[in-house]
Amino acid sequence: MKHLTHYFQYIRMILISVSLIGLSGCISWVTPAVTPQLTELQAGEYTLDPNHAALLFKIQHLGLSTYVGRFNQFDARLSFDPNNMPAAQLEATVQIDSLDINNQKLEKTLQNSSWFDSEQFPQAYFKSKKVTPIDVINTDSNINNQFEFHGLLTLHGVTKPVTFNATFHGGADNWMTGKYTLGFSAIGTIKRSDFGMSSYIPIVGDEIQLEIYAEFLK
Repeated sequence: MKHLTHYFQYIRMILISVSLIGLSGCISWVTPAVTPQLTELQAGEYTLDPNHAALLFKIQHLGLSTYVGRFNQFDARLSFDPNNMPAAQLEATVQIDSLDINNQKLEKTLQNSSWFDSEQFPQAYFKSKKVTPIDVINTDSNINNQFEFHGLLTLHGVTKPVTFNATFHGGADNWMTGKYTLGFSAIGTIKRSDFGMSSYIPIVGDEIQLEIYAEFLK
């Protein structure tokens, strides 16, 4: 009987080992290794993947902290050739009433005429005019992957020139969508007073930092 017990324990260990090997194989299949490379970038027309995009803004509050919010609805189109970045073109629209600061009362206040006045100006719009390389080399690929996007931003009925420092993180075939995907991020600073929104300056900061994180689908 003792030998029989040891036998069943041995069989059980073999079955558990086989199951773990099979499970690890499944995990490898579910999360395949993908290493995007900038050298894989493909020229063409790209549209924003809204499921993998974020538009954040940061503003100083009372000189004590940084207030962070976001816009949940925006769209963008990108046209570029990695071998001719100065010819790249970017257009983006933002739905102002999609403002999200985790405070519904304040969100409603910011939509009124003293702030965004989203009823009269429901969208913000950016269109690039020029793209210039930033002299920074990616040490992983020895390729310059940082650029300045100069363009016009229309906000609150006012159009002003702005510049975004952009980084391209590479491209790869997206196994989830079946489409070639480009990774992109950018940062820029504007003054809200330039766009006719001067309420409570300097208690609430004038400068607003904008951050964009996005994937584009070919």
